[in-house]
Amino acid sequence: MTKIKAVLFDMDGVLIEAKDWHYEALNNALQLFGMEISRYDHLITYDGLPTKKKLEMLTMERGLPIGLHNFINDMKQQYTMEIVYAQCKPRFYHEYALSKLQTEGYRMAVCSNSILNTIEIMMQKASLDKYLDFYVSNQDVTHGKPNPEMYNKAIAKMGLTPSECMIVEDNENGIKAARASGAHVMIVNAVEDVNYDNIQHHIRTFEGAAQ
Repeated sequence: MTKIKAVLFDMDGVLIEAKDWHYEALNNALQLFGMEISRYDHLITYDGLPTKKKLEMLTMERGLPIGLHNFINDMKQQYTMEIVYAQCKPRFYHEYALSKLQTEGYRMAVCSNSILNTIEIMMQKASLDKYLDFYVSNQDVTHGKPNPEMYNKAIAKMGLTPSECMIVEDNENGIKAARASGAHVMIVNAVEDVNYDNIQHHIRTFEGAAQ
């Protein structure tokens, strides 16, 4: 039996209910130039992608000038932080789950398409930073999700094989990256699904299937 030794978490929509925060922050930045994306496009097309990738797509599809990318990206990060400081709070079931998993010897990390500063502040505000070994951000890889590079990097950093790791993901681009890494993938629909009982149920299921 292959024992699962590590759990890798996506952040937005998994440990932090931030999908609407990123949607609101990006639109606030785009509206400075008379542009916005619909909630449908946000959820179906852009969810889980790095902001820079979203801006590249808006240039290709809607003619957003490339020269505005850096400014819009900076403003988006600023608006995101304003929301995070106002709304990001600890959730008991996440603290309980990660605390129990740490006590049981599991290694844990966050792999997110967000920049490192956003990950660090969100994890601190959610009181989860003390349980996590490290973070892999979009600044640590050449290709963000749906490319599996950040999951491959995290698994290698832990010195484990993909079969010894379980990845928790919620969106199409993240799930593609997780599956391409070769690790086991726990798919969730909401942050409430990321609780100790559900995580342990998936670990036992994957370990049992590997017998």
